[in-house]
Amino acid sequence: MLERICAQAVTFIVTVVLARLLMPEEFGLIAIVNVFVAVVDILITSGFSIALIQKKEADELDFSTAFYASLVLATLLYAAVFFAAPLITGLYKNELLTPVIRVTGIKFFISSVNCVQQAYVSRQMIFRKFFFATFFGTFVSGIVGIALAFKGAGVWALVAQLLTNPFIDTIILFITVSWRPRLCFSFDRLKALFNYGWKIMCSYLAGTFFNRLSNLVVGARYSPTKLGYYNQGERLPGLVTGSITSTLESVLFPAISKYQDDREKMKASVRRSVSLGNYLLMPMLFGLAAVAPRLVPLLFGQKWELSIPYVQIFCIQGITLLLSSINLQIIKACGRSDILLGIEFIKKPVLLAVVILAARVSPLFLALCVALYAYFALFVDAFPNRRLINYSFWQQLWDVKASFFMSAIMGAAVWALGKINMPDIFVLLMQIFAGILFYLILSFLFKNKDFYYIINLLKEKFTKQQTER
Repeated sequence: MLERICAQAVTFIVTVVLARLLMPEEFGLIAIVNVFVAVVDILITSGFSIALIQKKEADELDFSTAFYASLVLATLLYAAVFFAAPLITGLYKNELLTPVIRVTGIKFFISSVNCVQQAYVSRQMIFRKFFFATFFGTFVSGIVGIALAFKGAGVWALVAQLLTNPFIDTIILFITVSWRPRLCFSFDRLKALFNYGWKIMCSYLAGTFFNRLSNLVVGARYSPTKLGYYNQGERLPGLVTGSITSTLESVLFPAISKYQDDREKMKASVRRSVSLGNYLLMPMLFGLAAVAPRLVPLLFGQKWELSIPYVQIFCIQGITLLLSSINLQIIKACGRSDILLGIEFIKKPVLLAVVILAARVSPLFLALCVALYAYFALFVDAFPNRRLINYSFWQQLWDVKASFFMSAIMGAAVWALGKINMPDIFVLLMQIFAGILFYLILSFLFKNKDFYYIINLLKEKFTKQQTER
């Protein structure tokens, strides 16, 4: 959690500075490139990495085999992207896309190394290593991006930031983690990893491509500038959801994978994660939606004012992301990659129809429809877990109901404070302070179990530290 919060805090500061230095069109261009890079990156990072974590007994031969296979795959995919770049440029009619795509594609080689390192760290549950790697990678890449933006590098500042982050991350993990690839390879081990991993890879591939399809459509049908507003509207709520969701993804999957033969323990662990995670996430999303009209112009400048409704819409969507993510972790931990792939065949045709039809109206209407689709996707993601661990969709809603209603009440109060006629900075500070205080008071009055769980956890930590001293 500390790793993600620090990384997101640095990312947030860097985003604010870059948004003031660069134009929405430049953010739109990198958003287009990011779609293709992210899709190819999934092919490299998801299958073998997840298979290594889920496998009950993974040894040095498994890790070395996955490492070399990922490196070969990265080479082949980079060659494909390199030669396909002019075709993408022709589609979007922007000559700058070809060199940007080819340079950004270097990330594939970094990812092929980093994904095996991350699988090792996750399997050993030594998450302290992630903290240092992620924090310094985010910090250094932010400095590089801001420095180049000041020099007038434009979109290349964003490219440099995108490449520097995983590179520093990989170097630090190489120094701090004991694992090194050995000169050994097994086709039998590769086959075993691939048999489980290819379904995960395909489901992640479909998820990544279709979740970013709206970016491709907005960029092609409208303009990079409008895509810049759309993408920035996604990024701000994404910084909030990322800190909680990625934390639970990193920790929950290896943790509950150990309970493959004890579904009651798995369910108990998952329910605690669902309840606690949403207790932390929901007030941040409701609060962000309420303060967005004051926050966005103050941080990014008046030129980003058109992104405010996108921020609010994607906050609505963000409410579903943690629950969806946890449901997918359950399916993976149970070893049912076939189910994971199957539900993508249910969800993605619906998303495709939503994007095609809604994009004809406007980018804003598209964002609203994509947000509503997320609630349908949540139901589909949750459905198999009624059978796998006896944890139904309705039980999950029951576990988050208190956090939802407290957050909604708090959000309404914060929104009302935003109507005060005072300078933005004063109103914004008032909204943030009042929102935190009001949520804590509600938690105390309703005797919220997650509130007291955190209080007791902090007390135990403090008592332990005092005893050790």
